[in-house]
Order: sequence, then structure tokens, then C-alpha cells
Amino acid sequence: MAAVMNRPKVDETSKSTMRTLSLNGHVGFDSMPDQLTHKSAQNGFVFNILCIGETGLGKSTLMDSLFNTNFESTPSTHNLPNVKLKAHTYELQESNVQLKLTLVETVGYGDQINKEDSFKSIVDYIDTQFEYYLQEELKVKRLLSTYHDTRVHTCLYFICPTGHGLKSIDLVCMKKLDTKVNVIPIIAKADTISKSELQKFKTKIITELRSNGVEIYECPTEDETVADVNSNMNSHVPFAVVGSTDFAKVANKMVRARQYPWGTVQVENESHCDFVKLREMLIRTNMEDLREKTHDKHYELYRKMRLEQMGFSDVDNENKPLSFQESFEAKRSHHLQELQNREDEMRQMFVVRVKEKEAELKEAEKELHAKFDKLKRDQDDQKKRLEEQRRKYEDDLMEFSKRKQQYSSMGHHTLTLGKSKKK
Repeated sequence: MAAVMNRPKVDETSKSTMRTLSLNGHVGFDSMPDQLTHKSAQNGFVFNILCIGETGLGKSTLMDSLFNTNFESTPSTHNLPNVKLKAHTYELQESNVQLKLTLVETVGYGDQINKEDSFKSIVDYIDTQFEYYLQEELKVKRLLSTYHDTRVHTCLYFICPTGHGLKSIDLVCMKKLDTKVNVIPIIAKADTISKSELQKFKTKIITELRSNGVEIYECPTEDETVADVNSNMNSHVPFAVVGSTDFAKVANKMVRARQYPWGTVQVENESHCDFVKLREMLIRTNMEDLREKTHDKHYELYRKMRLEQMGFSDVDNENKPLSFQESFEAKRSHHLQELQNREDEMRQMFVVRVKEKEAELKEAEKELHAKFDKLKRDQDDQKKRLEEQRRKYEDDLMEFSKRKQQYSSMGHHTLTLGKSKKK
């Protein structure tokens, strides 16, 4: 311990004079890339693709062509009330490398009369996948090694081959997505447009994207090994592609193709379309870069936004460094203070409402008493009137009895006189 404490400090001058020593024998750390390759191949890879485009542009067919398989997707109709997303996960294996592929397709995109909020469900889906990953990261016991990452790594935006530029829905949707996912624009069914018109269409699309500030994915050119290939691919964006699930015999070889009365369009022929370049860029060359950019750029941007919404920060009010624990404690104390304040407000509000209710009850009680007194007075008055009527009735009855007796005595006297005269 003393030797460590008495070790002399190395200054900048001595650092510049340090020599790089060569090893006298083989140590073995040069096998680390092989170890990483073996571990990665053993664990497998995850790749998620989002396909956006109008119904009938060949999204499912292109996916079948890209991965040289049949995903058996069901065609969608044009009468859906809003945009929905369908996600399907497949496990593919090539040689000894496993790939868990998730294909997310938009259903009903561009079919509605009001297309104002067509992008909303797509943005919500991407944010939801980010939120799932963030919640897994924030757990006390994380299982990221076995967690199925559903974050979208790339978005293939299918452009209708009109030759007249982008539609408003295309620009709005890509602008909403360029900060959340790697957007790669492609011209679908490129065999429906001529070569000269296709080149003009590509130029017009790039011009409109730049003038509207839409950022699309660009292949990295920092690595010298793939710089030339990626530069060539960047010059072909947007890719004009053709997909097909049918095979045709061309020069004694079965190839993916689309047959027309005027000829055959070969999917993997670079003079016919950019399908090979798209596959090279998307799968063979830049798949790992798409995954890294999703995690390091788009997910980090979402994570920063969400943590700031939760009240976490790296600096305090005085712009001094603040640890996550200190930020959590500050947020917790602030939250508890807010809860206390709300509790006090609710208690005061409860007292005020109780007093108001008591006043209302007292007022209602007074009204009931007043009503009771009024009813009692009315009853007494009615009782007096009935008493008077009863007395009057009794007087009338007595008077009637007297008169009846008088009439009876007068009639008896008259009858007596009559009988006397006859005698």
C-alpha cells in the first residue's frame, strides 16, 4: 500500500516520452474479435423493419424478395377507417447465424379521405417500442440480455411511382419520423416508369426532401473498407426497386422476375432496378450501423426527453453536475412537497365545503321550520273555520228542530179544530 501511495505522478512531459513496447511472445488478446464473433453468432441478432406505403405498392412482396423467403402475409383492403400496424416476428437462419426479424406493415395507409393524422398511429407505435425498452432499462432487475428488442431499426418508406414528386402525406410523415427512425425512401414498382423519367423523379424527390428539411438515412463513409460502396449507395437514394415472388428462366437460370408482354424485368439485375443495392445497403453492409444508430441516436433522444419529463437532469439550478441519485432525491422531495401541498389544499377545500354544506343544511332547516310553521298556522286557521262551521251547523240544526216542533204543534191543533166542527 505504501508503494502505491509513494508512486511518483506522471506528468504530461513524461507521457509524451513513453514508448510502445512490443511483445516478446504471443499473449492472446488478438483473439477478442473472434470471441465477439462467436458470441454474437451464438446469441443471434435482432432486426426490425417498418414498411410504410399505400395499399398495393408491394411492401410484402419486397420483403419476401429481400430475405429470399415467403412470409405468407395477407393482403389488406382499401376500406379501413384508420391506419393500423401489423407486426410479425420470424426467426431466420443463414449458415450458423440466427436472425430474429420483425416486419411491421402499415394497413390502410393513405386510403382515408382525411389523411391529416395518418402518421399519428405510426409515431405512437415507434414511441411505444422505445417506452418498452426504457421501462426494461429502469427496472431494478434487468433482463436486457434476453429481452426481445422491438425498437424499429429502419423505416422503408414506399413512394408511389407517379413521376410527379412527393405527395403532401409523404413529406409530412417522413418529417415526423426522421428524428425517431432511420428513414430510407424507395420508389416502389419502379418498372412502371421509364429510365429517363425515373432519374428525374429521383432528383425531384431528393430536392423536395432537402427543401422541406427531411433527414433520411445516409450510409456511413468514415470506414475506409466500406466508404466507396456506401458512397455509391448514397448516390442511388431513393432506391428504385421491383419485388417479385415469381421465378422465370433467364439464360438457363431461374431468377426472380416479373414477366410482361414486352419482356422480363429481373429483380436482381442492377440494370433493371436498385434491388441489389438496397439489399446490399440494408442487410449486408449497414445492418449493424442501423441498429447502432437506432440505439445511440433515436432511442437516446427519446430517453432524454422522457427522463426530462420525469424531472431528472444532469445539472442543478446552478448548472453544477448532479448525480442520478441526487436528482432522484430532489425530484422525490419535490414530489412529496407537492403531495403535501395538494393534501393541504384538499383539506382546506374539504373544510370549506363542509362549512358550505352546513350553511346549506341550516338554511334548509330554517326553510323547513318556516314551512312547518306555515302549515301549522294554516291547519289552525282551517280548524277554526271548521269549528265555526260546526257551531253554525249546530245552531242551524237547533233552529230547524224548534221550527219543526212549532209546525208540528200548529198542524195538530188545526186537525183538532176540524173534527170539532163536524161533530
